[in-house]
Amino acid sequence: MDPRIVSQANLRDTVADWSLLPTGNLDQREEICNYVKVALMSDRLSDPGEILPDPDSTDRRGWWGDLDAGVIWRGWPIGCKNWLLTRAKISDPNSFEGDTVVRAETYTRDALQPLIDMRLCTGIDVQAERTGIDRIDVVVVVYRGPKADVQLLFQDLWNQLTVIEVQSPYGSTV
Repeated sequence: MDPRIVSQANLRDTVADWSLLPTGNLDQREEICNYVKVALMSDRLSDPGEILPDPDSTDRRGWWGDLDAGVIWRGWPIGCKNWLLTRAKISDPNSFEGDTVVRAETYTRDALQPLIDMRLCTGIDVQAERTGIDRIDVVVVVYRGPKADVQLLFQDLWNQLTVIEVQSPYGSTV
């Protein structure tokens, strides 16, 4: 079972919850989209040498289930390192930590690379752009590919993708 996720984002926070059908059951459509949401809305464990947003913290975040995920169930580290940018200045390539826009794009691409590695899709385009004095937008496009029988794991999931309005448990339509 892979329930659908409904998310809302604004300048202060991002909220996600399981989507429910009018019957009260979990909505199990759009599994690939759900993976992308979980990958980008979860925090991946930072590397030991990476600079954390809070200089007084040693919390590298991440998910405890990633420890042996590859060995146990052919899994991969879940999440994205974009959380490392929460207090970062939007800087250029000459700064100590490097270009913030490039880092956002790299962290996003790394979070979604398992989709290609596990043959859930054939390609991913990620483009990050500074759109304001304090904002970076990242656009992600996931491709299945034009070939018939591409040997994709879960390729039937792509046939289920539709755009519909769903009532969120928070009262909004998504």
